Amino acid sequence: MPRVKRGPKRRATRAKTLELASGYFLTKSKLNRSAQEAVERALKFAYTGRKRKKRDFRSLWIVRISAAVRDAGLTYSKFMHGLKLAGIGLDRKVLAETAAADSAQFAQIVEQVKAALAAPAA
Repeated sequence: MPRVKRGPKRRATRAKTLELASGYFLTKSKLNRSAQEAVERALKFAYTGRKRKKRDFRSLWIVRISAAVRDAGLTYSKFMHGLKLAGIGLDRKVLAETAAADSAQFAQIVEQVKAALAAPAA
């Protein structure tokens, strides 16, 4: 088996790691091993952060919808159930945006939901 010297490839890999670690504190931006550990940790947090972001936004939308619906005299869960009964297919993002930006339109949606909730179960 031929002997392989990894000079250019190894240098390129380390340069890439150090480039990703630029701006880190002390040896984490200077020494390869410290930089590698710091970069791996940062990439792990970035990955989980991207997943977390989706949860956080959904929670924010639910809080906004809940606040707007409580002003109309409903609870969030009853409102969501009423949306399904009324056949309104808006998602939480759109509902939260509507509640914040266009209260008149949101009031119309709430009225439709209340009508659907008041109607006898078929």
